[in-house]
Amino acid sequence: MTRKQKYRQFLIRLIWIMIIFTCLFSYYYIRHMIPEKIRVVVGEEGTFQFSLPWGSTLETENEEVLLGSISNIPEGAVRINTDRAFTVEGTSLGSYDMDIKLFGWLPLRNIQVDVVESRSVIPGGESIGLYLEMDGVMVVGTSELTDKEGSIVEPAYGIVKSGDYILEANGQPVADKEALIAAISSNGEAPCVFKIRRDGEMIEAKVNTVLTSDGSCKAGIWVRDDAQGIGTLTYVDENGYFGALGHAMSDTDTGQQLEASEGDLQKAQIQDVIKGQSGTPGSLLGTIVYSDSHWGDVFGNTQAGVFGHTELANWDMKAADALPVGFKQDVKLGPASIRCSADGEVKEYDIEIIKADITTDSNKGMVVQVTDPELLELTGGIVQGMSGSPIIQDGKVVGAVTHVFVQDSTKGYGIFLETMLEKQEETVKK
Repeated sequence: MTRKQKYRQFLIRLIWIMIIFTCLFSYYYIRHMIPEKIRVVVGEEGTFQFSLPWGSTLETENEEVLLGSISNIPEGAVRINTDRAFTVEGTSLGSYDMDIKLFGWLPLRNIQVDVVESRSVIPGGESIGLYLEMDGVMVVGTSELTDKEGSIVEPAYGIVKSGDYILEANGQPVADKEALIAAISSNGEAPCVFKIRRDGEMIEAKVNTVLTSDGSCKAGIWVRDDAQGIGTLTYVDENGYFGALGHAMSDTDTGQQLEASEGDLQKAQIQDVIKGQSGTPGSLLGTIVYSDSHWGDVFGNTQAGVFGHTELANWDMKAADALPVGFKQDVKLGPASIRCSADGEVKEYDIEIIKADITTDSNKGMVVQVTDPELLELTGGIVQGMSGSPIIQDGKVVGAVTHVFVQDSTKGYGIFLETMLEKQEETVKK
């Protein structure tokens, strides 16, 4: 083989390596940096800042979706090949498709474009109490028992697990702890068969109950049938549907998300504040004000927040207080504000949005930092109990605070309001 032929082979191999690298990099970039779904308000332009990799194009064949500054769509695909921001405008309500292709033919990602009506919500900031009733009885753990012979036994160990939900015992429905105790007691020393929901699946488990030294029959299972906690009201919409927390209520012992059948929304009073420090999150200390007044119903506990229904008058809210909803593409890095009741009164405090990942629907899509001197002096930044504090930017409600950075209490995560509203809609439909 001549030197010229070797050089030609080297160039061919190099070109193939570059093509393969470009394809792999473009695929990885698009999967991790460009969202699967975007929302735009009908008749309005949404500006998106993500760049397309070299050699890729953004295309649509839907006449209801306008790309760039194009005023009307000719027949066939409209293509944008740019590393600058571009706009998307929806002319008709509905869901449409855009495609990202490499070199104009290799499909890399389909983007769903939801064209929706403009929405407004009334931002909250009030401290609230949430009471949840479990959908069944949740297993916290198992424990040892002393039987009538004086032996130490643990009959449920390895049979039921923390986070299981007991729905029936020997065919009898179990709605609370008392019902479970009664079912086990009435069964005597015979094995008890439980119907359990574990990780969304139904299973049966048989536990040999024990006649203990005090003469009662027990299974050695610690359970919980309700939970309560304090957080912050994020918003109430024009129909009275509310969202709060921006994340799920979890069990304090197992750390697992609580599966609730129903619950109540209550008011809370903040009595004290434990300031956050590096390595130690602070918290708002308060009490839930239980009363005969009905403040609201809870019907959903999800990773995007707690949802339910209330009345605007319960919170001295008026429809005129509503602000437009900001979608993911409306969020900008820079100044914003949050509303919370850290000192017992709803106030607005300055923050900075320092990161926004529009590709995610998780409750950690934004990173925010408290800059307001008053709030820093009062709480040290973000503390437990502030979860759900609405984030407002440029006159729009764009998200809610969800978590604090343990090592830096001035910083925390936030969820996009778009994500909360989408989850609320799913919960209402159920």
